[in-house]
Amino acid sequence: MIEFRDLKRQYKHIKNVVDVNIAKVILSAHFISGEPVESLETTLADYVGRKHCISVANGTDAISIALMAHGIGIGDAVFVPDFTFFSSGECPAMVGATPIFVDVLPTTYNISPDALETAIEKVIAEGRLKPKVVVAVDLFGQAFEYEDVKFICDKYDLLLLEDAAQGFGGYIEASCKRMMACSLGDISTTSFFPAKPFGCYGDGGAIFTLCRSIAVHGKDMSNPLDPNAKYNNARLGMNSRLDTLQAAILQAKFDFFKNEELDVVNHVANLYSEALKSVEGLTIPVVKNGYYSSWAQYTVQLPEITNRNVVQKLLKEQGIPTNIYYVRPMHKQGAFENTRSSKADCPVTVELCKRVLCLPIHPYLTDSEVMMVCDALKNAI
Repeated sequence: MIEFRDLKRQYKHIKNVVDVNIAKVILSAHFISGEPVESLETTLADYVGRKHCISVANGTDAISIALMAHGIGIGDAVFVPDFTFFSSGECPAMVGATPIFVDVLPTTYNISPDALETAIEKVIAEGRLKPKVVVAVDLFGQAFEYEDVKFICDKYDLLLLEDAAQGFGGYIEASCKRMMACSLGDISTTSFFPAKPFGCYGDGGAIFTLCRSIAVHGKDMSNPLDPNAKYNNARLGMNSRLDTLQAAILQAKFDFFKNEELDVVNHVANLYSEALKSVEGLTIPVVKNGYYSSWAQYTVQLPEITNRNVVQKLLKEQGIPTNIYYVRPMHKQGAFENTRSSKADCPVTVELCKRVLCLPIHPYLTDSEVMMVCDALKNAI
C-alpha cells in the first residue's frame, strides 16, 4: 500500500534524532515556550532570510494574526485566489474584512496577476470597499508570480501577504538573487501541519515578521525589562503558540528537510512528469523557469472526458491513494453564500475543480512506486 504522504517511512529514517529531542523536552518539563521554540525561530528566520520568525499554533492563526497586526477589518477588501484552502479566505472574513476571490493561472494554479488587477479596479470602481491586502498563496509548493503581483501591490499601495503554508522550502531566482518562500511578502506565513513539506507531529505555524504580542493575548512588549509589563494586555490578541515538543520535532527534522528531502521530492516530481508528459489530454504541473518547488502536492488535470471518480476508484483498488485539492471554488463555499465574496467570476478555477487530481508524493516514494502509480493512472484513463 502506497502512502499519500508517508510519515511512517520518514520517522523510521529520522527516528534517532527525533526521539532524542523529544526526550530532552520531557526531561526538562518545559512544555510551553521552552528553549527549542526560540532556537527554531532563529533557525527558520535565518533559513528564509527574514529578521524575525514568530511561531504560532497553526497556519490559520498565522494569517489571522498577520491581518490583525495590520489593522485589517470591516470595510477592507482582501484579494484571495479562488483556488486554495479555505483558511486563506476564512481569516480575512473572521477579522471583518471582505475576501474578494480572484481567478488563478491554469498552469501554476497560483493567483493570476491579470485577474487580480481587474478585481482591484472593480472594487475601486464600486467604491464600497477599500482595497487593502493581497493574499498570495504558494500553492502546491511553488511560489506565486512574485514580480507581477508585487508590482500590482506597489501600484495600488496594497499589503502583500504571502501564504506559504504549502510553499516552505521553495524559492525563486530573481535578479541573480535567491528569494525563499516566506520572504516574498511584506508579511509571510506558513504551516507545519504534518502533511505539509515541513511538518511537525501536530499543529503549528509561523509568521515571518515581528508581531508576537497578538499571539500572546496582546501582551505589552514595549519594555521587556519592566517586570509589570507582562501583566498589561495592551491590545486584543489570542492564545496561539507552538508548544515546545513540536518545536523540538521540527528542529530534529530541519536538516533532513533542507539537505535531503527537498532534492529527493523534486526527483520524484521529475519522474512523474517524464512518465506522464505524453499521456493524451493529461495536463502535468508546470514549474516556472527560475522557480524551485517544495512539492506539497503533485496535481494533474485529467482529460476532459475522463470520469475522475472512476479513475480514483481504479487506483484505490490497486492500493494507490489520491486526493482532490480542491473540489469547490472558494466563492462557492457555503460560508460565503449571498455575500459580495460569492460574486466572483473565476472560470479557470471552476474548470480546475472539475479536473484536478493529486497523486502521492513525498521524499520516501521509490522510483518503482512512482512508475506503478503512472502505469495505473495511464490504464485508468
